[in-house]
Amino acid sequence: MLAEVLAWGLRPALATATSWYACEKNLKTVKHHGMGFLFAGESNRTVSIEKGVWVQVQKLAIPDEGLLVWLRNFGQVKLFRTRLKDQLRHYIVYLPDEQAYAAFGPASFQTLHDQHWQIEQYHRRLKQVCNIERFQVRTKVAIGNPIVASLCSFIQLQQMHMSQLIANAYQWRRELYSDVIADFIRSFIPNADYLTPPISERCQCVSPSCYPL
Repeated sequence: MLAEVLAWGLRPALATATSWYACEKNLKTVKHHGMGFLFAGESNRTVSIEKGVWVQVQKLAIPDEGLLVWLRNFGQVKLFRTRLKDQLRHYIVYLPDEQAYAAFGPASFQTLHDQHWQIEQYHRRLKQVCNIERFQVRTKVAIGNPIVASLCSFIQLQQMHMSQLIANAYQWRRELYSDVIADFIRSFIPNADYLTPPISERCQCVSPSCYPL
């Protein structure tokens, strides 16, 4: 997919992805295209600060300005660590120009991380709010229809958010059917007492013999 996008003429400065895609082969693919990247990394990823000594990134003291390390089977990268609530997250930054690492500090990482997070939010909203994965078709043309509809829904939600018509897409979805559900409950429940049969006053036991089939 990366090769196809580059063939279109797109020239991104960096690539970014979650730890799910941060396998050795993918990292080397981006590197061989002459691009830098920011990938999330698992806490048990092994790196080396001292030649011949390998350690998991979760056991390292990583300063705010990042830490230059040697990533196993890859090469030199810079590690950063963030905290989300009580969870530590690790990020691997690779720059084609090794001299650029010195200037790539907390501000540069934060800018790139914010862009990375916006892409994460984009995919999450497509799945959780626009239901891009929930279709019951199998043919190529039929699958394209719900995907396009989900993308159009996402664009519309973004426009509503930018116009301050909604606070966020998740709040909009939670509140979308609240009034409809409340009206249904108010009109249906008073006439549905038969759904909660009364408990027999003659028998309070729980023996199966009291409830013949």
